[in-house]
Amino acid sequence: MSICGSFRTYPLCRRVTVSNVNHLPITQCLPSARLMSPMTLSAAARSTSDFRYGYIEDVEDFENYRPGGYHPIQIDDRLGPNRRYRIVHKLGHGTFSTAWLAVDGRTSKYVAVKVCTADADPQREIDILSHLSTVTAKDNNPIKDAASGMISKILDQFSITGPKGTHSCIVTVPARCSLKETREASGPGLFQLDVARSPAAQLVMAVEYVLSKGYVHADLHLGNILLQLPSSLNELSVPALYEKFGAPDPQTVIPLDSTQSLDTGVPSHAIPPVWLGISSHELSLQEAKLLLSDFGVAFSPSKENRLQSYTPLVIRPPEALFEPTTPLSLPSDIWSLGCVIFELLAHRSLIDGILAPQDEITAQQVELQGRMPEEWWDKWELRDKWFYEDERPKAAECDVWDWDRRFKEWVHEPRERRGLGALGEEEKVALLELLKCMLRWRPGERPIAEEVLDSSWMRNWAMPAYERSRFASEQQHLEGVS
Repeated sequence: MSICGSFRTYPLCRRVTVSNVNHLPITQCLPSARLMSPMTLSAAARSTSDFRYGYIEDVEDFENYRPGGYHPIQIDDRLGPNRRYRIVHKLGHGTFSTAWLAVDGRTSKYVAVKVCTADADPQREIDILSHLSTVTAKDNNPIKDAASGMISKILDQFSITGPKGTHSCIVTVPARCSLKETREASGPGLFQLDVARSPAAQLVMAVEYVLSKGYVHADLHLGNILLQLPSSLNELSVPALYEKFGAPDPQTVIPLDSTQSLDTGVPSHAIPPVWLGISSHELSLQEAKLLLSDFGVAFSPSKENRLQSYTPLVIRPPEALFEPTTPLSLPSDIWSLGCVIFELLAHRSLIDGILAPQDEITAQQVELQGRMPEEWWDKWELRDKWFYEDERPKAAECDVWDWDRRFKEWVHEPRERRGLGALGEEEKVALLELLKCMLRWRPGERPIAEEVLDSSWMRNWAMPAYERSRFASEQQHLEGVS
């Protein structure tokens, strides 16, 4: 039976990055102003500092060491109850926090510590992650059990008070890097074929688990999907860590006005982040273990009416544009998930153009999926720029990119050219059949996550790759133990 023909429908309710911030798998520090609305901010915190500092690459804006802003952290600082966490390196930063690698004095393991700005309130995300970590009887099956381990978990939380206010601190297991970062570190920008299939399976499992708990992630993209660090990291002493990945390299912070001294509470030195990642084409199957992170804009449709989508435009579901007064719900994640699956196998996003305007993105969606629902078509004021009324594109045939062309030029040919594994015809058909259904215009016509898991491509290609990755990881662990 065709996968499209067997899908159930949903109920009627519907629904940034700064360098290396994704090493911290919670909220990723909410990297841009587009995500400010779910946060609690004080009016004073948004005031502008009178101080200006020289630019230092890959570090936070030091003008945000202001009341309500960042807390000053330096290498060797001890944080937490009984000075439990010793800071040994920088992981990254975002608008609402800095992220640090620390040694847990109780367990001697490495952890990530996110130190929020004093104006940020991460409690909402903490509550969501706590709910997701609660395993119930209905979660008692192998897939959900594995999927629960793919969601970021909070190890500890505490507060510290400093010159800029009181700051929430959240401790998690550190991650290696985001999938976005590992792609950007690679010349080909591609994963080996099985390495792409396995993360796709893991991501579907993780999203299905989140949706089964009644939550919408609402910001699925490669920047929020992290690679887990190998457990062997904990075998490295701090000097060995520095030898392998590089020691902190403090950069002197200098006021632009030479007559000024550093403002109170501004660190004297900036710490560029450490790179713990790996290039996508070098990633092995056993290393391709994921964490789904950044639940800062996640929500439960049964408890909250969310009208605004925070997902990047190129993977944002169309109902967010054409039905702005209808609350978003579970199918919105299915649309974004389909886009991300394509991107895992390709060397670029399904919809072309990070800086493209919304109407150009909509035109590409029509090229892929055909004419949208009549009421949406009528609302689309600029449709005449791209299409005739009979739906024919005005562009020349060579400028129209349908599914087959995008697959050929963005998946098949780059993979074949780089020797990273090409999909056979049978797999291509199964993959495109699944993605076309996941990107159906009407939210209620998209497959639910369980049906994505049960699709032909998942059963015959993605899940077997995931099982091979588990086996390879277990064998590596056993060899290490012996």
